[in-house]
Amino acid sequence: MLVQGGVTGILVQGSNGEAQHLSHDERKETIRVTRATLDEHGFQDVLVIAGTGGQSTKETKKLCVDAKEAGASHALVLTPGVWPTQMTKERILKFHRDVADASPIPTMIYNFPVVTAGLNLDSDVIAALGEHPNIVGTKLSCADVGKLHRLTSTLPASKFATFPGSSSVFLQGLVSGSAGIIAALPNVAPKVHRQLYRLWNEGNLVEAQNLQALLGHADWELQKLGSIAGIKAIVSKHFDYGNTNVRGPLTPQDLEVAAPSASSKLDELIVLEKFL
Repeated sequence: MLVQGGVTGILVQGSNGEAQHLSHDERKETIRVTRATLDEHGFQDVLVIAGTGGQSTKETKKLCVDAKEAGASHALVLTPGVWPTQMTKERILKFHRDVADASPIPTMIYNFPVVTAGLNLDSDVIAALGEHPNIVGTKLSCADVGKLHRLTSTLPASKFATFPGSSSVFLQGLVSGSAGIIAALPNVAPKVHRQLYRLWNEGNLVEAQNLQALLGHADWELQKLGSIAGIKAIVSKHFDYGNTNVRGPLTPQDLEVAAPSASSKLDELIVLEKFL
Protein backbone atom coordinates (compact mmCIF):
# COMPACT_ATOMS: atom_id res chain seq x y z
CA MET A 1 0.00 0.00 0.00
CA LEU A 2 2.69 2.51 0.97
CA VAL A 3 4.98 2.01 -2.01
CA GLN A 4 2.07 1.74 -4.43
CA GLY A 5 0.85 4.99 -2.88
CA GLY A 6 4.03 6.74 -3.95
CA VAL A 7 6.42 6.66 -0.99
CA THR A 8 10.10 6.36 -1.87
CA GLY A 9 11.33 5.03 1.46
CA ILE A 10 10.13 3.05 4.45
CA LEU A 11 11.12 3.89 8.02
CA VAL A 12 11.12 0.73 10.13
CA GLN A 13 11.07 1.16 13.91
CA GLY A 14 10.50 4.84 14.14
CA SER A 15 8.30 5.94 17.02
CA ASN A 16 5.19 4.34 15.51
CA GLY A 17 7.06 1.09 14.86
CA GLU A 18 7.20 0.20 18.57
CA ALA A 19 10.99 -0.22 18.46
CA GLN A 20 11.23 0.13 22.23
CA HIS A 21 8.87 -2.84 22.62
CA LEU A 22 11.00 -5.19 20.50
CA SER A 23 14.07 -7.25 21.30
CA HIS A 24 17.20 -6.67 19.24
CA ASP A 25 16.53 -9.88 17.30
CA GLU A 26 12.96 -8.80 16.57
CA ARG A 27 14.14 -5.40 15.38
CA LYS A 28 16.63 -7.01 13.04
CA GLU A 29 14.07 -9.47 11.69
CA THR A 30 11.56 -6.69 11.01
CA ILE A 31 14.13 -4.85 8.90
CA ARG A 32 15.05 -8.03 7.05
CA VAL A 33 11.43 -8.87 6.21
CA THR A 34 10.75 -5.31 5.04
CA ARG A 35 13.74 -5.31 2.69
CA ALA A 36 13.00 -8.80 1.40
CA THR A 37 9.33 -8.00 0.76
CA LEU A 38 10.18 -4.85 -1.19
CA ASP A 39 12.75 -6.71 -3.29
CA GLU A 40 10.38 -9.60 -3.92
CA HIS A 41 7.80 -7.22 -5.40
CA GLY A 42 10.24 -5.30 -7.57
CA PHE A 43 10.82 -2.28 -5.33
CA GLN A 44 14.58 -2.52 -4.98
CA ASP A 45 14.91 1.26 -5.31
CA VAL A 46 12.78 1.97 -2.24
CA LEU A 47 15.00 2.86 0.71
CA VAL A 48 14.70 1.15 4.08
CA ILE A 49 15.63 3.42 6.98
CA ALA A 50 15.94 1.73 10.36
CA GLY A 51 15.41 3.34 13.73
CA THR A 52 18.52 2.46 15.74
CA GLY A 53 18.10 4.52 18.88
CA GLY A 54 19.52 2.99 22.05
CA GLN A 55 20.23 4.29 25.52
CA SER A 56 24.00 3.92 25.26
CA THR A 57 26.60 4.57 22.58
CA LYS A 58 27.53 0.88 22.57
CA GLU A 59 23.95 -0.31 22.07
CA THR A 60 23.27 2.25 19.34
CA LYS A 61 26.40 1.21 17.44
CA LYS A 62 25.28 -2.43 17.64
CA LEU A 63 21.80 -1.55 16.37
CA CYS A 64 23.36 0.27 13.39
CA VAL A 65 25.42 -2.81 12.53
CA ASP A 66 22.32 -5.00 12.88
CA ALA A 67 20.38 -2.66 10.60
CA LYS A 68 23.04 -2.88 7.90
CA GLU A 69 23.16 -6.68 8.12
CA ALA A 70 19.37 -6.84 7.82
CA GLY A 71 19.28 -4.68 4.69
CA ALA A 72 18.73 -1.09 5.82
CA SER A 73 20.42 1.67 3.84
CA HIS A 74 20.27 4.35 6.57
CA ALA A 75 20.01 4.53 10.36
CA LEU A 76 17.79 7.01 12.21
CA VAL A 77 19.39 7.75 15.59
CA LEU A 78 17.59 9.13 18.65
CA THR A 79 19.54 10.95 21.32
CA PRO A 80 19.52 8.92 24.57
CA GLY A 81 17.07 10.45 27.02
CA VAL A 82 17.40 8.49 30.27
CA TRP A 83 19.68 11.13 31.80
CA PRO A 84 18.48 14.35 30.13
CA THR A 85 20.11 16.74 32.58
CA GLN A 86 23.49 15.15 31.91
CA MET A 87 23.18 15.26 28.13
CA THR A 88 25.16 18.44 27.56
CA LYS A 89 25.77 19.85 24.10
CA GLU A 90 29.26 18.35 24.10
CA ARG A 91 27.97 14.89 25.06
CA ILE A 92 25.22 15.02 22.45
CA LEU A 93 27.73 15.95 19.74
CA LYS A 94 30.13 13.23 20.86
CA PHE A 95 27.39 10.60 20.99
CA HIS A 96 26.16 11.18 17.45
CA ARG A 97 29.68 11.52 16.04
CA ASP A 98 30.86 8.34 17.75
CA VAL A 99 27.84 6.45 16.40
CA ALA A 100 28.35 7.86 12.90
CA ASP A 101 32.05 6.93 12.99
CA ALA A 102 31.18 3.32 13.80
CA SER A 103 28.05 2.90 11.68
CA PRO A 104 28.45 0.92 8.45
CA ILE A 105 25.56 2.89 6.93
CA PRO A 106 24.83 6.65 6.87
CA THR A 107 23.05 7.98 9.93
CA MET A 108 20.32 10.58 10.39
CA ILE A 109 19.58 12.62 13.51
CA TYR A 110 16.14 11.96 15.00
CA ASN A 111 14.98 14.94 17.06
CA PHE A 112 11.82 14.04 18.98
CA PRO A 113 11.67 15.73 22.40
CA VAL A 114 8.50 13.86 23.44
CA VAL A 115 10.34 10.51 23.55
CA THR A 116 13.73 11.78 24.76
CA ALA A 117 12.64 13.31 28.07
CA GLY A 118 12.40 16.77 26.56
CA LEU A 119 15.83 16.86 24.90
CA ASN A 120 15.42 19.16 21.92
CA LEU A 121 18.45 19.58 19.67
CA ASP A 122 18.73 23.11 18.33
CA SER A 123 19.73 24.03 14.79
CA ASP A 124 23.30 24.85 15.83
CA VAL A 125 23.85 21.33 17.18
CA ILE A 126 22.23 19.62 14.19
CA ALA A 127 24.13 21.81 11.72
CA ALA A 128 27.40 20.96 13.45
CA LEU A 129 26.57 17.27 13.24
CA GLY A 130 25.66 17.72 9.59
CA GLU A 131 29.31 18.43 8.84
CA HIS A 132 30.15 14.81 9.67
CA PRO A 133 30.62 12.82 6.43
CA ASN A 134 28.43 9.93 7.64
CA ILE A 135 25.56 12.04 9.04
CA VAL A 136 23.33 12.78 6.08
CA GLY A 137 20.03 14.09 7.37
CA THR A 138 17.54 14.70 10.15
CA LYS A 139 13.92 14.00 11.05
CA LEU A 140 12.46 16.90 13.02
CA SER A 141 9.52 15.61 15.02
CA CYS A 142 9.70 18.79 17.09
CA ALA A 143 7.62 20.41 14.28
CA ASP A 144 9.83 23.52 14.45
CA VAL A 145 9.64 25.03 10.96
CA GLY A 146 12.05 27.81 11.90
CA LYS A 147 14.66 25.22 12.85
CA LEU A 148 13.98 23.33 9.63
CA HIS A 149 14.46 26.47 7.52
CA ARG A 150 17.70 27.36 9.29
CA LEU A 151 19.05 23.91 8.49
CA THR A 152 17.98 23.86 4.85
CA SER A 153 19.53 27.28 4.33
CA THR A 154 22.77 26.24 6.03
CA LEU A 155 23.38 22.71 4.75
CA PRO A 156 23.03 21.92 1.02
CA ALA A 157 20.30 19.41 0.20
CA SER A 158 22.79 17.34 -1.79
CA LYS A 159 24.70 16.74 1.45
CA PHE A 160 22.08 16.81 4.19
CA ALA A 161 18.35 15.98 3.88
CA THR A 162 15.99 17.68 6.32
CA PHE A 163 12.54 16.17 6.90
CA PRO A 164 9.67 17.38 9.08
CA GLY A 165 8.30 14.63 11.28
CA SER A 166 4.67 15.73 11.28
CA SER A 167 2.10 15.99 8.51
CA SER A 168 0.82 19.14 10.19
CA VAL A 169 3.78 21.02 8.70
CA PHE A 170 4.33 19.10 5.45
CA LEU A 171 3.66 22.03 3.12
CA GLN A 172 5.41 24.47 5.43
CA GLY A 173 8.43 22.20 5.28
CA LEU A 174 8.41 22.12 1.48
CA VAL A 175 8.21 25.91 1.38
CA SER A 176 11.24 25.97 3.68
CA GLY A 177 13.26 23.58 1.52
CA SER A 178 12.66 20.18 3.11
CA ALA A 179 13.39 16.97 1.23
CA GLY A 180 9.91 15.55 1.80
CA ILE A 181 8.39 14.11 4.95
CA ILE A 182 8.87 11.21 7.35
CA ALA A 183 5.77 11.02 9.53
CA ALA A 184 2.99 8.87 10.96
CA LEU A 185 0.03 9.93 8.81
CA PRO A 186 1.47 8.71 5.47
CA ASN A 187 0.89 5.21 6.86
CA VAL A 188 -2.82 5.99 6.47
CA ALA A 189 -2.78 8.26 3.41
CA PRO A 190 0.37 7.97 1.27
CA LYS A 191 -1.43 9.03 -1.92
CA VAL A 192 -2.73 12.23 -0.35
CA HIS A 193 0.77 13.18 0.75
CA ARG A 194 2.07 12.42 -2.73
CA GLN A 195 -0.71 14.58 -4.17
CA LEU A 196 0.29 17.53 -1.99
CA TYR A 197 3.91 17.09 -3.04
CA ARG A 198 2.83 17.13 -6.70
CA LEU A 199 0.71 20.26 -6.23
CA TRP A 200 3.65 22.03 -4.59
CA ASN A 201 6.01 21.07 -7.41
CA GLU A 202 3.49 22.32 -9.97
CA GLY A 203 3.19 25.66 -8.19
CA ASN A 204 -0.47 25.13 -7.30
CA LEU A 205 -0.21 26.71 -3.86
CA VAL A 206 -3.93 27.29 -3.25
CA GLU A 207 -4.87 23.63 -3.71
CA ALA A 208 -1.79 22.59 -1.77
CA GLN A 209 -2.85 24.82 1.13
CA ASN A 210 -6.34 23.31 1.11
CA LEU A 211 -4.90 19.82 1.20
CA GLN A 212 -2.48 20.82 3.95
CA ALA A 213 -5.40 22.03 6.05
CA LEU A 214 -6.99 18.58 5.79
CA LEU A 215 -3.72 16.89 6.73
CA GLY A 216 -3.28 19.17 9.71
CA HIS A 217 -6.74 18.45 11.11
CA ALA A 218 -6.47 14.71 10.42
CA ASP A 219 -3.03 14.53 12.02
CA TRP A 220 -4.36 16.16 15.18
CA GLU A 221 -7.28 13.73 15.31
CA LEU A 222 -4.86 10.83 14.91
CA GLN A 223 -2.79 12.09 17.83
CA LYS A 224 -5.90 12.23 20.00
CA LEU A 225 -6.76 8.65 19.04
CA GLY A 226 -3.25 7.54 19.96
CA SER A 227 -0.98 7.44 16.94
CA ILE A 228 0.47 3.93 17.31
CA ALA A 229 -2.71 2.02 18.16
CA GLY A 230 -4.80 4.43 16.09
CA ILE A 231 -2.83 3.83 12.89
CA LYS A 232 -3.04 0.07 13.30
CA ALA A 233 -6.78 0.23 13.91
CA ILE A 234 -7.38 2.51 10.93
CA VAL A 235 -5.39 0.55 8.34
CA SER A 236 -6.86 -2.71 9.60
CA LYS A 237 -10.43 -1.44 9.34
CA HIS A 238 -10.25 0.67 6.19
CA PHE A 239 -7.46 -0.92 4.14
CA ASP A 240 -7.75 -4.58 5.19
CA TYR A 241 -4.20 -5.32 6.24
CA GLY A 242 -2.37 -5.72 9.51
CA ASN A 243 -4.10 -6.01 12.87
CA THR A 244 -4.83 -3.90 15.92
CA ASN A 245 -2.31 -5.54 18.25
CA VAL A 246 0.13 -3.39 20.21
CA ARG A 247 2.46 -4.36 23.02
CA GLY A 248 1.94 -3.29 26.60
CA PRO A 249 1.76 -0.93 28.26
CA LEU A 250 -0.10 0.32 25.16
CA THR A 251 -3.56 -1.08 24.44
CA PRO A 252 -5.48 -1.50 21.17
CA GLN A 253 -7.69 1.35 19.97
CA ASP A 254 -11.35 0.52 19.41
CA LEU A 255 -12.57 2.89 16.71
CA GLU A 256 -16.18 1.96 17.40
CA VAL A 257 -16.11 3.50 20.87
CA ALA A 258 -14.26 6.65 19.82
CA ALA A 259 -16.55 9.66 19.52
CA PRO A 260 -17.56 10.15 15.85
CA SER A 261 -16.54 13.79 16.01
CA ALA A 262 -13.04 12.73 17.05
CA SER A 263 -12.24 11.44 13.58
CA SER A 264 -14.35 13.43 11.10
CA LYS A 265 -11.31 14.83 9.26
CA LEU A 266 -9.58 11.47 9.40
CA ASP A 267 -12.64 9.94 7.77
CA GLU A 268 -12.54 12.64 5.09
CA LEU A 269 -8.86 11.91 4.52
CA ILE A 270 -9.50 8.18 4.17
CA VAL A 271 -12.24 8.80 1.60
CA LEU A 272 -9.86 10.96 -0.43
CA GLU A 273 -7.07 8.38 -0.14
CA LYS A 274 -9.33 5.67 -1.53
CA PHE A 275 -10.43 7.97 -4.36
CA LEU A 276 -6.95 8.86 -5.57
